[in-house]
Amino acid sequence: MATLSPSAFSGKVALITGAARGIGAHTAREFVAYGGKVALLGLEPDLLAQLAEELGDDAAWWEADVRDGEAIAQAVDSAAEHFGRLDYVLANAGIASYGTVRQIDDSAFERVIDININGVFRTAKHAIPHLQRTRGYLLVVSSLAAFSNIAGLAPYAASKAGCESLAVAMRQEVAHLGITVGICHPSWIDTDIVRGAENDLPTFKAIRSKLPYPANSTTSVEECVEHILTGFAKRKARVYVPKGVLIANWSKAFVNSPATWPYVRRLTRKTVPQLEAEVDALGRYHHSHVPMTDRHS
Repeated sequence: MATLSPSAFSGKVALITGAARGIGAHTAREFVAYGGKVALLGLEPDLLAQLAEELGDDAAWWEADVRDGEAIAQAVDSAAEHFGRLDYVLANAGIASYGTVRQIDDSAFERVIDININGVFRTAKHAIPHLQRTRGYLLVVSSLAAFSNIAGLAPYAASKAGCESLAVAMRQEVAHLGITVGICHPSWIDTDIVRGAENDLPTFKAIRSKLPYPANSTTSVEECVEHILTGFAKRKARVYVPKGVLIANWSKAFVNSPATWPYVRRLTRKTVPQLEAEVDALGRYHHSHVPMTDRHS
């Protein structure tokens, strides 16, 4: 991984969705550490305010729900006006869910799709005019799950595959404007979402342990952010976290082929009923920290 200059992002502004915690918050801290300024967008005002206070004049925050196009448009425009420019956008807001297709309720499934795909669309649409002025860079956070699917994560996998396809098409649409679009594919990152899923659903953790690398490993959020910032600096088309996720992308045809089905069938015969029982006992379809109210800025 390339070593960045201490002032790599001096004079630059990054807008980050899902900035209150996890990958978003850590990216904001490191971007500022490398001389940049950050616009923080999210749904947890207390956490956003704390992070902005921590980062001082180099940060400002806006409460906005990526499910609300008007709210996102206002927040993006306000951030560009506040800082005078937008050079980078990290479309990071995303959630996962619990439960199989036959089990999950409609609203929980739809929430994942609306945030993880439509939220990226809304963010990108309203950021593009500002990125055109700076010939900027948009990094869409997809996932290893875009091409490596696990039972119990159907809406998440579908949303991240859709997110990847959206970004690939969008890259072609905005290239003539001087904008570069990249796609980030993190595997399992040591964040609240992954830790919460493993605590809530022991069978999920057991399934992961039986999968090949990198699906059976967890990467630190610090390493993930290093890859993201290198992606920013080099305007990369793909950012794999860890780099081994590249192998999963190349091998997805084989992984999804009839050759692997006997193993998958044996693995899921017992684990899927166990997973469903754990979700039923838990009594919810999302992580405990996911804001469930429809608050808009």
